[in-house]
Parts: sequence; structure tokens; C-alpha cells
Amino acid sequence: MKKKMISAVLACAMAFSLAACGGSAATATIENVDNTEAEEVTEEAAEAEDATEAEAATDDAAETEEVSDDFHIGIVTGSVSQSEDDRRGAEAFQAKYGEDKVTLAIYPDNFTEELETTIQTIVNLSDDPDMKAIIVNQAIPGTTEAFRQIKERRPDIICIAGESHEDLPEIGSAADLVVNNDFVARGYLMIRTAHELGCDTFVHISFPRHLSYETMSRRVAIMKAACEEFGMKFEMETAPDPTTDVGVPGAQAYILEHVPEWVEKYGTNSAYFCTNDAHTEPLLKMLLEHGGYFIEADLPSPLMGYPGALGLDLTQEAGDFEKILAKVESAIVEKGGAGRFGTWAYSYGYTVSAGLAEHARNVILGTSELTDIDDISKAYEVFSPGAEWNGSKYTNAETGVKSDNTFLIYQDTYIMGDPGKYMGSTKVEVPEKYFTIK
Repeated sequence: MKKKMISAVLACAMAFSLAACGGSAATATIENVDNTEAEEVTEEAAEAEDATEAEAATDDAAETEEVSDDFHIGIVTGSVSQSEDDRRGAEAFQAKYGEDKVTLAIYPDNFTEELETTIQTIVNLSDDPDMKAIIVNQAIPGTTEAFRQIKERRPDIICIAGESHEDLPEIGSAADLVVNNDFVARGYLMIRTAHELGCDTFVHISFPRHLSYETMSRRVAIMKAACEEFGMKFEMETAPDPTTDVGVPGAQAYILEHVPEWVEKYGTNSAYFCTNDAHTEPLLKMLLEHGGYFIEADLPSPLMGYPGALGLDLTQEAGDFEKILAKVESAIVEKGGAGRFGTWAYSYGYTVSAGLAEHARNVILGTSELTDIDDISKAYEVFSPGAEWNGSKYTNAETGVKSDNTFLIYQDTYIMGDPGKYMGSTKVEVPEKYFTIK
């Protein structure tokens, strides 16, 4: 730059000295200087243009590499008999991207007794050299160990747990991402909703295995505290675990037999909640007949228990949750249940399976950040258009520390009626004290 400035000064000096002798010569010299500088500018511009083109070519190449989808994603769920919504969501994601890109697997129904089979089912997906992400929904016991084994052999695979049954800090130490329903916020919001609907008692139905889970035991404590806040009674009932010898039929028979007794005992202004999917259908069926309220399922969905309890064939509406909800709601109203039965407009289990797989795909393609709650919500919304979601990072009740890779989310509660209504749950601010109750 200094050399160019010196040259320009010398040229000007020569031009002025020649001007004293004759204007034409001075003009010619100045023109020559201008032409030379113009050539330099032109050369620089050409170089800049070449650099820009080269940079653009590099960007194009990077972009081409970024959008390449030459990889596989695996999704592990329960069976249709145990977790139909979870399975249907996995199938929806597979249908969207193809069987050649998406591999599905099913863990055993009796996973508590077949731990090794469960672990191996998950780990086996990592044998595929093109596998880049594995999602387990629900992340039943054994998932943490399976993820650890996968990371030892294939650290490049993204391991994601949906709706973990294992303690969240534990599975969070092995998984890259954990997403559960917001048992903290929902523990408070379900009681609040029941109170708004006029309920005076909340009945919690479960069994020892579930109550040993941190998520469920903390939710019970939160529900008790919320009932105290709203002046309601909190009651607990025990029902058989479907994974034991009684199986699903025995567990469902128990619910069918005892709900009439419970309604008589606690009154028709009592609301009921069960922690197991298999208990949901008989509970709904009996509440429709004998009275009582049902705010939402443990893993809410218009498909969770309602079709069986109402005797509905939803084959024609399969995959269209607006039509599914409309048909379920119509049947509820017809049976006199308006204003007493709730759900989420879109299936939680369905959305988790498909949404987490969608999120994993976006992360692999470089369009989303793995632990960004907004990116997770964006992926969920692909399979629940128009639904409102809310959530937060998981807070450890012992330490008060928020986790960087574990999130709790929930959808607004919809109470079916004529017309039905959303309760605005996602806009309610849950008191901070509930996040550390245990």
C-alpha cells in the first residue's frame, strides 16, 4: 500500500513539472497513471471475484455434504399390545423416510424378566455400520447399560432416551439426550385442572415397581402438595403390575372389578390417574359407566385407552389425530362424559418416537442442536401440528442443579365436551417450589 501511495505522489509531481512545459504531455502522463491504476483495480477485482467464486464453491460443497442423508436411524419401542402409540410413531417416521433408512425393533413385553434380551435388542442396532442414531421409547430398564455398550463400540452413534423408566441422572450419564414427560409440571397441573373442573378428590393408581422410579415417586409427592394447596384429598390405590405373572389380562380385570368400589368410596367428584398404559382402558370404561373424572393418561393420547373403552374402530382415521380426537370426543359426549374426560390432542408416545427420530436426523444433518429445547420442540411439532408444547431442563431435587442433556416437556390438556376446550396448561406458571419437592 505504501509503495502505491509513493508512486502516485511521484506521478503527480512529474505531471505538475511537465505542465509547465506543455499541457498535452501532462495530460498523457496522467492518463497513463490512471490506466495503470485501473488495470491494478481490475486485476484486484478479478482476484476477489475468483476468491468469491472459490468460497462459494466451497460453501456449496459443504452444503451438499451437510444435506446428505446416507445414514440410518434406529428406533426401539414396546409392542403394539403394550405401547401402541410408541410403535405407531416409529412406523410413521419409517414411512416418511423409508425402510432402507429407518430400522425398527421391539423390546420384550416382559422386559423386567428379560433384561439381557432387552439390552441386546438395543445394542444389536449398532452392528449396522451406517447407523448414526438410536432412539429408545420408552427407555425401560436396561437402556442405560445398552447405551454404555453402544458408546464403547460406536461412540459416533447418538443415543437418545424417550420417557425413561430409569433414574434420569443415571440414564443421562450414558445417553446423549433424554426427554421425558414433565412429571413435575404435570403433577401440579393435573391437580389444578381437576380442581378447576370441580373435583374434590384425586385418586392415584399404581404398583411398587413404578413407585420405585424417581420420576413417579416425585410426581406423587408433587400431587400430594398440590392437593393440599387446592384443598383436595389425595388417595392412593394399588393395582397389579402387568409385567408380573398376572399379565395384562389379570391387571385389567382387577381395574374393571375395583373402579365401581372406588367411585362409591370417593364419590363422583373424584378424578383418577393410573401410571400404567394397560390399566387405562378398563379405568376409562368403568368411569364412563359409574362416574368420576379422568384428566389425562400417564402418557396422554386420544388413542390411549379410549378406542377400546368406547368400542371405536379408528381404521379410517389412522394417522389423522384431528379426526381421531373428533371421533373419540363425539363418543364421549354420547355416553354422557362431556366435561369429565381429557387427553392431549396428539399422542405423546407417537410424537416422542417420531419427534425424537426427526430431531436426531436434523442434528446429524447439521440443522439443529442436540440439546436445544426449541429444536426439540420444532421436531415434535412436525408430528403434532398446531399443538402447544412447554417444558424445561430437568432439575435434580437433591442438588437443585439443572441437567444439560435432560428435558421435561408437556402438551396442553384438552377436556372433551360439546364443545371441548383446552385448559391453557402450557401458559400456567408452575410455582418454583414444586421443582424440588421429593
